[in-house]
Amino acid sequence: MSESEASLAALLQGGNSNSPDGAVISDVPVTDPGSSGEGVVVSSSSTTVTAAVASRDTGRASGAMKKSNRYRSRSLSASSNDSYSSASYTGSSSDEDDVSPRDKSQKTSKGLTDFCVRNIDQHLFGRREIEIAEQEMPGIMALRKRAGDDKPLKGAKIVGCTHINAQTAVLIETLAELGAQVRWAACNIYSTQNEVAAALAEAGFSIFSWRGESEEDFWWCIDKCVNSDNWQPNMILDDGGDATHLMLKKYPAMFKLIKGIVEESVTGVHRLYQLSKAGKLTVPAMNVNDSVTKTKFDNLYSCRESIIDSLKRSTDVMFGGKQVVVCGYGEVGKGCCQALKGLGCVVYVTEIDPICALQGCMDGFRVVKLNEVIRNVDIVITATGNKNVVTRDHMDKMKNGCIVCNMGHSNTEIDVNSLRTPDLTWEKVRSQVDHVIWPDGKRIILLAEGRLVNMSCSSLPSFVVSITAATQALALIELFNAPHGRYKSDVYLLPKKMDEYVASLHLPTFDAHLTELTDEQAKYMGLNKAGPFKPNYYRY
Repeated sequence: MSESEASLAALLQGGNSNSPDGAVISDVPVTDPGSSGEGVVVSSSSTTVTAAVASRDTGRASGAMKKSNRYRSRSLSASSNDSYSSASYTGSSSDEDDVSPRDKSQKTSKGLTDFCVRNIDQHLFGRREIEIAEQEMPGIMALRKRAGDDKPLKGAKIVGCTHINAQTAVLIETLAELGAQVRWAACNIYSTQNEVAAALAEAGFSIFSWRGESEEDFWWCIDKCVNSDNWQPNMILDDGGDATHLMLKKYPAMFKLIKGIVEESVTGVHRLYQLSKAGKLTVPAMNVNDSVTKTKFDNLYSCRESIIDSLKRSTDVMFGGKQVVVCGYGEVGKGCCQALKGLGCVVYVTEIDPICALQGCMDGFRVVKLNEVIRNVDIVITATGNKNVVTRDHMDKMKNGCIVCNMGHSNTEIDVNSLRTPDLTWEKVRSQVDHVIWPDGKRIILLAEGRLVNMSCSSLPSFVVSITAATQALALIELFNAPHGRYKSDVYLLPKKMDEYVASLHLPTFDAHLTELTDEQAKYMGLNKAGPFKPNYYRY
């Protein structure tokens, strides 16, 4: 018998005798910053926020979880610290990563200590990722080049709270090139690329973020960006409303000095409109999420690609013939459905809006109630921006091996807390992938613990983020430079002309050439030859 045949025989006889033990680890459940309460900007959570920030020096003992155990009943996924993360090089295989970044003493090569990242030594990896992103982000780079000399953001002091990845880094460095000072934290505990955060810190930016923060760490990082010596922020760039929420509740006097807020998520915009309706919004805000360039490109085209990427990287699933239900047929839901249908999935849609439901029907999808299909589907994807869309009752009915994930901003759409009960076992599979096992042996596959799956389990297409980043930068420039009185304390949409300008910045990449109106044509249509070309009520 050859050596290879002997090895094969030994393998067939040996079974899985080397499987790890079944030790169980328990942690205290962690709640989501955006899920506490239902009032105006979740006002009931103000006590929680204050307490979390105040207890910054306590309760870190649970962070040092052993990584070799198979079975885990925990919330703050230990997987968030593992080196398996497909979205990012984390370099987190060393024992040092069991130490909270807040307990480390780090400084950059130039002596800067005003930051908190996982490992500053990873900055070279992060710089390379940023350089790759720059090549695929022509619009924001063109804006940096065109406006760099004018410094339209000179004097702006921006608190940023968004996903921290290579694409965001290009935006941050662009804002600095345009004259702004920035301090930045993450809006999601799982989406930070550690090496990119290190690269930004090394470049001199005050970055407070790492992949796998606890709830308390999350609020501490935002607080460090808002409240610092010799720092009075005058602009907020938010994704989800957490920086706005913290500043309003904890630093109301500081909040009144803000010149403007730019918000890019459904969740954050919803909070702003709630604030405005209650008369508690004392500064103007720009709703970037509903600008055409954000809605049509980031929400639709980006999600169309990243949902497939996320599911492939995390579960290796084949899509052909799978039954999938997508909850919500807004722009994100439309993008997900298009991609899944293109790969041969049988796609169902759930909707509350008759117009979106009719669109789903016309696009060839069955519009159903979730209970009608929950026992048969292979994949469940939420994209509504709502809460408790998928409940414990739904998950009890799911078949063995069903994959459950969320494409909405917050982690409220899937009732994950209802799964943290003694009768269910959590089994870590890989980074951001968990088996939740029922007493009868049935298991579902939960991705990113119900948080934004494309930011946690994959990465976004840089080109689409370039469109969003350019939109955000222009919104900041508009609010910061607007004469007093132009914008009241209310929520505004981005001016149409700026939407068109963002699109024009990206057309040269495709060697696209716009047709120009003649004077006669412009007069006939009642348009300015330079635009805007559509009224505000136009539906693209």
